[in-house]
Amino acid sequence: QYASRKFRQRLWRYRMTQSMSRRGNGWDNAPMERLFRSLKSEWIPALGYRNLPEAKKDVGGYLMDYYNRQRPHTFNDGISPVAAEENLKILSGMS
Repeated sequence: QYASRKFRQRLWRYRMTQSMSRRGNGWDNAPMERLFRSLKSEWIPALGYRNLPEAKKDVGGYLMDYYNRQRPHTFNDGISPVAAEENLKILSGMS
């Protein structure tokens, strides 16, 4: 479906570049799939949200505050992405 003429024409019309990996290569989407799994299992209420503004505010808070600044990530040796980035800046001498 993502290789169909209609889909590719729409991408072209909106000046978007399609990202497709080789057949059977699941690594391209792994980070996003992991993020959405965490969001759904750790944060989204079991009964959902009452309205769209409530959902936007809550999910935005999860992504910008909790997930990036507080949540420990195994890939970063148990620290948040923001803390890992700060450590890299210190190590490289960049500020």
